[in-house]
Amino acid sequence: MNKSFKIFVYPHKPDDPFANVLLPEDYNPEGPYTSELYLRKALFNSHFITKDPNEAHLFYMPFSILHLRHDPRIGPEKLQDFVKDYIFNISHKYPFWNRTGGADHFYTACHSISEIAMDKTVEAKENSIQLVCTSTYFVTGYFPHKDVSLPQIWVKKHDPATLVSSKRNRLAFFAGRVNSPVRAALFKHWVNDTEIFAHFGGLETNDGKEQLRSKFCLHVKGFEINTARVTDALHYGCVPVILANHHDLPFTDILNWKSFSVVVHYMDVPVLRKILQGISFEELSWLQSNVMKVRKHFEWNVPAVDYDAFYMT
Repeated sequence: MNKSFKIFVYPHKPDDPFANVLLPEDYNPEGPYTSELYLRKALFNSHFITKDPNEAHLFYMPFSILHLRHDPRIGPEKLQDFVKDYIFNISHKYPFWNRTGGADHFYTACHSISEIAMDKTVEAKENSIQLVCTSTYFVTGYFPHKDVSLPQIWVKKHDPATLVSSKRNRLAFFAGRVNSPVRAALFKHWVNDTEIFAHFGGLETNDGKEQLRSKFCLHVKGFEINTARVTDALHYGCVPVILANHHDLPFTDILNWKSFSVVVHYMDVPVLRKILQGISFEELSWLQSNVMKVRKHFEWNVPAVDYDAFYMT
């Protein structure tokens, strides 16, 4: 597949007035939606691109939901019309969309506004493949087993940590706002606990010190489900604890998440400490060793590196 897989990118003229939302720019991706930008940049630097659409397995619509949202000519108000017009144009200029109703077409959409982007193009919403960070079964615009869950990241300036579990003196760590019922429950039960460090709001410095001294790092669903906390935990060698029901976790059809994370139901927040303390040192060591093995799959690189997030996607 690495040798034969081909993707055709719909072209446009360099002087297209919307070229800024259709082409990958020469930038260093940063910010909370970096995964979308990294994938676009890595794809255009990969050997999967073909200029012959007749040999393509998939067709990439290279508009960026993130860039569309921030373009003053489009923004959230005209996003649906832009996407509708774009698909109308390619479906009339090329024969490929109409062969499958767009089922072999895909686009990247890490920003949560993608939930409404296809509302005026029902065929695209139901058929085309979304590559998204907001991957929950309860988002109306996300279709599990059709769409693809991307790992969301914050770019790190240093190499991953290797501190073993025996040198981590805190049971669990979380920092964030109270913007969901499950987070409210977490703070209600554990805000003053000595074993579970639940910090209200962001930390003054996000240098990984808290993750490095913790055995478990909590991913607690907020207003939305997209977050870089899971990849942060993996980066710092901290076992992720998933407190986000119905989260379609990245690469769940490839990786066994139970081998490197702990999934806890919302209703079990009051007994969270008991659950985590019940994990033996041997099992914790096994989980953390697997964290070290899988974190390469959650890293973006340009150019891409075998088995990294780009190749996994």
